Amino acid sequence: MSQIFNPILTLPLTELSSKRRVQRKVEGLIKVLLFLCSVVAVFTTIGIVLSLLFEAMRFFATVSPFEFLFGLHWSPQTALREDQVGSSGAFGAVPVFTGTLLITVIAMLVAVPVGLMSAIYLAEYATPKFRAWFKPILEILAGVPTVVYGFFAALTVGPIIRQIGSDLGMNVASESALAAGLIMGVMIIPFISSLSDDIIHAVPQALRDGSFAMGATKSETIVQVVLPAALPGIVGSILLAVSRAIGETMIVVMAAGLAARLTVNPFEAVTTVTVQIVTLLVGDQEFDSPKTLAAFALGLVLFVVTLFLNVVALQVVRKYREKYE
Repeated sequence: MSQIFNPILTLPLTELSSKRRVQRKVEGLIKVLLFLCSVVAVFTTIGIVLSLLFEAMRFFATVSPFEFLFGLHWSPQTALREDQVGSSGAFGAVPVFTGTLLITVIAMLVAVPVGLMSAIYLAEYATPKFRAWFKPILEILAGVPTVVYGFFAALTVGPIIRQIGSDLGMNVASESALAAGLIMGVMIIPFISSLSDDIIHAVPQALRDGSFAMGATKSETIVQVVLPAALPGIVGSILLAVSRAIGETMIVVMAAGLAARLTVNPFEAVTTVTVQIVTLLVGDQEFDSPKTLAAFALGLVLFVVTLFLNVVALQVVRKYREKYE
C-alpha cells in the first residue's frame, strides 16, 4: 500500500510547536487590534454624546426646555436694542422642526415610490444582463457629492420651479422647500432601491414557486407574496432613508432658506435643523452664549431622532431575519 505523504507529520515536534506558538501570538495580536478598534469606535460615540449633553445642559440652564421644544418663534440672533423681539433671543424650535419634517416628507414622496419600483423591477422583471449594467448606474447617484446636488437644486431646479409657478400665477420662493425636497429625494433613491432589491432577493424562491403552482400570475405573486414577505426589510430601509434625509446638510444649506417659518407650504422657503446648526456655528462665535449653545441643543434633538429611527429599523430587520433564516 502506498503511504500518503503529509508534510506536517514529517516536521519535528519542536518545530511544529514553535509554529503553533507563533500562530497563537499572531491571533492574539489580531484580537487585541480588533478590540482596540472597537474601543475607539465606542469611546468616540460616547465622547460625541457627552459633548452634546454637556453643551445642551448649559443651553437649557438659560432657556426653558419647554420653550425650546414647543415655542413657535425662532430668532436666536443677539438683539441690538432692548425693544427688539426677544432681546435675549427667541428659541422656539417648532418652526425649525416643521421645516425639517416638510423637506423630509417631500424627499420620501420622491424616493420611496421610485426606489421601491426600481427594486421590484430589477429583482423580478429585469434580465440578468440588464440588471448587471443598470444597477451600478442607479447606484452612481449615491456616489455623487451632496454639494453637487445642492448646486443643482439651487441653480437649476429652484429657478425652474419658480418660473413654472409664476407662469401659473403662484408665488414660489427661489429657495423653496419643494426644490430641496425633490433633489434630496433623488439622492436617497439608491438607499431604498439597493436595500429593497437585496431584501426582495432574500425572499425564498419556494414562496414564488408555490404561488405560481396555485395559478397566480407574476404581478399577483409580487403583490400578494413577495412584497408582504419582504415588507419588514423594506420598512427598515425606508426608516434608514428617513434618518439620512433628516441629517442631510449640504443640500438644504444651499437650496433651503435661512428664515424659520411655521408653514407647511412647499412653495415657501423654510429652514431645517442642520441649516440652523451651520448658521449658528459659522464665524467667530462665543461658546458661552445661548445663540451658540442652541446649535448643540438642536444637534442633541437630531441625534435622538436619528438614533431612534436607526434602532427601530434595526429591530424591524432583525425580526425579518428571524422569520426567514
